[in-house]
Amino acid sequence: MHKTLIVTNDFPPRPGGIQAFLHNMALRLDPERLVVYASTWKRSREGALATAAFDAEQPFTVVRDRTTMLLPTPGATRTAVGLLREHGCTSVWFGAAAPLGLMAPALRKAGAERLVATTHGHEAGWAQLPAARQLLRRIGDATDTVTYLGEYTRSRIAGALSARAAGRMVQLPPGVDEKTFHPGSGGAEVRARLGLADRPVVVCVSRLVPRKGQDTLILAMPLILAAEPDAVLLIVGGGPYEDDLRRLARETGVEASVRFTGAVPWAELPAHFGAGDVFAMPCRTRRGGLDVEGLGIVYLEASATGLPVVAGDSGGAPDAVLDGETGWVVRGGSVAEAAERIVVLLGDAELRQRMGERGRSWVEERWRWDLLAERLKELL
Repeated sequence: MHKTLIVTNDFPPRPGGIQAFLHNMALRLDPERLVVYASTWKRSREGALATAAFDAEQPFTVVRDRTTMLLPTPGATRTAVGLLREHGCTSVWFGAAAPLGLMAPALRKAGAERLVATTHGHEAGWAQLPAARQLLRRIGDATDTVTYLGEYTRSRIAGALSARAAGRMVQLPPGVDEKTFHPGSGGAEVRARLGLADRPVVVCVSRLVPRKGQDTLILAMPLILAAEPDAVLLIVGGGPYEDDLRRLARETGVEASVRFTGAVPWAELPAHFGAGDVFAMPCRTRRGGLDVEGLGIVYLEASATGLPVVAGDSGGAPDAVLDGETGWVVRGGSVAEAAERIVVLLGDAELRQRMGERGRSWVEERWRWDLLAERLKELL
């Protein structure tokens, strides 16, 4: 692998799925051949201390721009070019193609031999907007490879690229740490602590925003409780939609059967997955296709934990499920479909076990971080 410069806005300690994706990949590259150029998480003293502590723990060099939002401005591009030359980097990985991939021509001119731009869900939205499509086309033509998460995002983004750039696209999804997410991850302890030891548990682990579909699950609870009176919905995570979801649970009359944990530290997430009998996140597409699920790594983390999953049909979410084998895909927002699939799973322990075991084996076969990191190394 060439010595690589990662240019990104999305890097811990800033929380989020893209941030975790990039960090997990970076940890699996040669630290002596890696430099990260990232934005600052927060300008507050607390944020600065957290960022400094995180950076000091990394085995590779991390350089922070003073801004909280890194853009392909002349100043940021000059800094990236300077780092490329200072550290002798000959490859560049843009952690998110849009918009930082617009730096590619300047970095190529400065000596970069390989430029890889990774896309996520938001680029699929960009591909629907005329001005943004033109920027994506420029990024595709200026880089060696544009990566994609799954077939949904590939088909959307490829349409905005030139034929030549579309032909060079390579799949590079996030992975799952199968040693962290596994059936013995500590779910029994979480269930005991929450008083759920003997109750059927439907768990949803995600940020609380409308697209994720926690409201669909709450609305489905009366139907679920009619078949499984002791069932409980465990909603794990924090976010701006929490107050609305709590109010919905009260108005629907299922408040006693819905538990909110709030934000949970990353280290405790595997145990919270393991606290469930079924994982469900019936995500849906919003804003005319601009707010869409890029992949849905939580479905794979649930599968690695040995749970069957019920997923929504938004964007690339179906790419993370073997429909009928590791779980089911339902129409996002369909209360009846979500309830029906969850009731079937809660009532059939053998089916849950079979789907959970198939999901675990699928993660081990295809979605392990070490396999995907090797693919990135080849691209770089």
